[in-house]
Amino acid sequence: MNGDHIMTDSSTVSRPAPSQGSSKETAGTPSPLFRTRISGTGSYLPEKLLTNADIEKLVDTNDQWIRERTGIEARHIAADDQATSDLGLIAAQRALEASGLKPEDIDLIIFCTVSPDHVMPSAACLLQKKLGARHVMSFDLSAACSGFIYGLSIADQFIRTGVHKHVLVVGAEVLHRYVNYQDRETCILFGDGAGAVIASRATDNQDSRILSFHLLADGNLGDLLLLPAGGSAIPFSQNVLDQNLQYVQMKGREIFKNAVRAMSETSQEALDTNHLSIDQIDWLIPHQANLRIIDAVGRHFGIPAEKVVINVQHTGNTSAATIPIALDEAVRDGRIKREQMVLLTAFGAGLTSGSLLFKF
Repeated sequence: MNGDHIMTDSSTVSRPAPSQGSSKETAGTPSPLFRTRISGTGSYLPEKLLTNADIEKLVDTNDQWIRERTGIEARHIAADDQATSDLGLIAAQRALEASGLKPEDIDLIIFCTVSPDHVMPSAACLLQKKLGARHVMSFDLSAACSGFIYGLSIADQFIRTGVHKHVLVVGAEVLHRYVNYQDRETCILFGDGAGAVIASRATDNQDSRILSFHLLADGNLGDLLLLPAGGSAIPFSQNVLDQNLQYVQMKGREIFKNAVRAMSETSQEALDTNHLSIDQIDWLIPHQANLRIIDAVGRHFGIPAEKVVINVQHTGNTSAATIPIALDEAVRDGRIKREQMVLLTAFGAGLTSGSLLFKF
């Protein structure tokens, strides 16, 4: 992808030339004062399930067609009285419990979402209130399905520089309210859910740490995945409703091609930056968009399927929530263990993409 490219590790900052990104200027920076570790994870999926059989009743499709193209069997749907911050609250509480921390220990809240409760106030501020946290800086981050990696990267910078000790990063979505259930290309994909991590300052005797992150954005491809109405460009009106502009629109084939390329590129950069081979990665956690994209990225690296965390079958695409949900599930069922190397990679509307490598 063209566009500004941010890559960080403990010693370098590299920005390719804006044209094609082929040449790099590397400037040395001081070593970080501190290291960032993930001290706790949490997730939440609403109780209600929307199965492929349910979707068959809404649109011209069938279970086999959906499974063959996406790998999805079911997706979770928020209750009528649940908003995005409500889902995020439960995930955050579980992450705090896992980390042994209390809400008052949190120094910063980053809420990654494209489906906030309101345009304003932010979902982060609503979560701060519901969680009973201190009056700390709280903000929303909109990078779609790459949002969680973007958010965790920001948390890492606040901790590395000594500004904060504990940062709550939440990825949560209630996407089903932005889906047209007469459009079989999109309605089969999206679900609701929330995941959260506590990023904390590592002590001298803790080897867990974030090693590097690698972020991309290419606004030239923004029309491949968008929600046209609801912003200042196209405010809500009767015309919006008549034309279904309040729903997600997607160009699936172009998304597939760019997603596989972007996730592969940023993941390779993470490996190269840290002088690692794919064989030294214990777990790959890709954005859970659909199984075909996940399989294509895995085949690109030749990574064994048993080292790829996949839960898209029962979650669908929950945008910014997919990676923290998958991470939490793999931590809680014992697959991911301390001191293992974990590579996260994602792409999303914007188009945005990124990878983040950490030692759990």
